[in-house]
Order: sequence, then structure tokens, then C-alpha cells
Amino acid sequence: MPAKEMESIDDMIFGAFARKKFNTLVLAAIAALGLAVQPASAQDFRDNLSDVETNPAAQDAAAAVGEDTSLTAEETVTDTSGFDYYGPEMILGEPTASDEDIWASMTFQPQYTDNGEYALWMHDALLLPIITVISLFVLGLLLWVIAKYRRKANPVPSKTSHNTLIEVIWTVVPVIILVVIAVPSITLLARQYQSPPEDAITIKANGYQWYWGYEYPDNGGFEVISNMMPEEDAIAAGLPPQLAVDNRMVVPVGVPLRIQTFGADVIHAFGIPSLWFKLDAVPGRINEKMLTINEPGIYYGQCMELCGARHGYMPIAIEARPLAEFNEWVQTQPGGMTRAQIEAQAASEAAAEDAASASAEAEDAADAEDEAEGEAEAEADTAEADAA
Repeated sequence: MPAKEMESIDDMIFGAFARKKFNTLVLAAIAALGLAVQPASAQDFRDNLSDVETNPAAQDAAAAVGEDTSLTAEETVTDTSGFDYYGPEMILGEPTASDEDIWASMTFQPQYTDNGEYALWMHDALLLPIITVISLFVLGLLLWVIAKYRRKANPVPSKTSHNTLIEVIWTVVPVIILVVIAVPSITLLARQYQSPPEDAITIKANGYQWYWGYEYPDNGGFEVISNMMPEEDAIAAGLPPQLAVDNRMVVPVGVPLRIQTFGADVIHAFGIPSLWFKLDAVPGRINEKMLTINEPGIYYGQCMELCGARHGYMPIAIEARPLAEFNEWVQTQPGGMTRAQIEAQAASEAAAEDAASASAEAEDAADAEDEAEGEAEAEADTAEADAA
């Protein structure tokens, strides 16, 4: 290769190396400048974070033993002493093992909401019989065709290509079946997405990686953090392992609930099969659905959206209590108040504001009266001076 070409190639290689090194130096200088001018508040914020809040391994270790790893841990509730929770004898909604009842393990759980009972009736009394009849009918037709039109029994195949009656039947009958199925299906959809009434109790279920937090904005705004109970503790308490939790979501029975869901990090799903309830928890968005539980008891569910490594360890436990007992539980929470207490407090504050307003108006009136008297005296003094 000529010497000039060799020199040109060396210059190109050196130039590329120099440019790459220069680019690296520029990026390093920009990064250093960014660190130098970074606000002190952000630096202080990172310095004040605990190891659990910044270290993923520490978060997993804390979650494994049921500790709260959220940034709002100080605002959450973990101490609910003084309230008697339901024991295992009150469990109504949970999966059935196949060795206990093979049929119950393959079908839906018993339902404890009106929508759940309607959906279970639709499945058992409508869909299942229709599916069974259609399946048996198609199987019978298949066996009949195999037996009657096999080559040995029918050496000369039929030349029939059209049959108007059969074509009309196999068009009209499926349409009728679909209409019969569509009416209760649309009814169920409309019932499932019925808006909660204005006086419904609002409970917000927040999905975290990987546990649940339950906020009660209508009862003081406190939040209860719920982690899966260790397996040995659940077994000792007679509760189902991997479904039992340290803090249940306590709700009133027979009262419309406005269940709101929110994903704090990724998409979760709040689902309780025995209550016929499932609602996605999406980051940056609040979903809402009405729930009314018919019987007091404990109902289990799980996160039903693949959300990460510990997705299978996000159980949901709902404890439905009579309204009076729910209000009793609310008052055991820091900052928890019943609706009656909140309304009384609001009325007291409104009365205080009205009294302050009336007092201010009375003072203004007294000031106006004093000013009028002063003006009258000044006019009288002026008149006397003029008369003199």
C-alpha cells in the first residue's frame, strides 16, 4: 500500500479516536456540571431516604416479612388492637381444593352479591344447558353421519347439494339461541357497571409492588397496608396460606360501596371471585365500580394482573361487618371518623363560622351606629356654634 494512503488511514483512525475521546470528555463535563448545579433539596431528599426506599433487595426482604415499603409508611395503619376480627369460621369466599370437592373445585365459588347470584344463575341455568344440548346434538350428528354415510354402507355418494329447509333451520335456530343468551348477558353487563349512589361509602384500593393499601377517604382518609401473612402464622391461625393477610380490608355489609382502584407503579387487578368483582388498578388513572356484599364474612381474592416477580403473593382479604361494627373499627384507626362524626364536625364548624359572621356583622352594625352618633353630635355642635 502506498505511504500516503497509509498516512491517510492513520489520520482517520486517530481522528475517530480523538473525536470519541473528546465526546467522552464533553459528556463527563456535562454530567459533572449537572451534579454541581443540582438543587440541594433533591440531594437532601435522596440522602433522607431509607435503605428500604432505595434498595430493591431491601424492599423484597421487607415485603417478604410483611413490612411496608411505601414512601408513605408513616401515614399508614398497622396497629388495630382493640377490635375483634372474624376467625376462620367466618370464611365464606375461598377456593375449594379438588380433594375436598371435585365438582366445587371446577366451577364458580358461591356468590354473595346480587350480581354474582345473577351471573351464577345465568351460567348454571342457561349457558351450561345450552352448551350441553348443542354439544350432544353435534356429537349425535357426527356419529350418525359416520355410521350412515360411510363408504361400505353408502357406495354411491349422494349428489344433493342444497336443502332449503335445512339451511333455514340452521340459520334461524342459532339466531334464536344467541338472542336468548344476549338478553341476560346485556342485563348482567348493565348491572355490573351501574353507578354507585351518591351516599355510597368510598374505599380506594391501591396496588403496590407487591401488596395492597386500602384508603378510606369518607372516614378520615387513613390507609391500611395489607401484606400476605407468613405461611406458618396463617396455618397456626387456621387461615388459608397465601390468602391470609395481616390487615384485612374491612367494609360494611349491605351498604353500597364505591370501590376505586389505582396502580401506584404498574397495572394490578383487584379481584374477588366470590363477590363477582374484578377491576384493573392502572397507574395515573382511577377506576370505579359499585359493590354491595350481602352477608357478613371473610372473602378472599388475589391480584389478577401479572405485575412482577411477587405477583402471586398479593392476596386480597375483605372482612364484611354490620355497619355498626364497621363504624367501631373505623374509630380504632388513627384519624378515623364515622360519617356521623364527620357531619357533626362539619356542622359545628359551619355553626362556628355562622357565629363568627354574625359577630362580625354585629360589630359592623355597632361601629356604624357609633359613627352615626358621632356625626349627629358633630352636627349638633356645629348648629350650636352657628347659633352663638
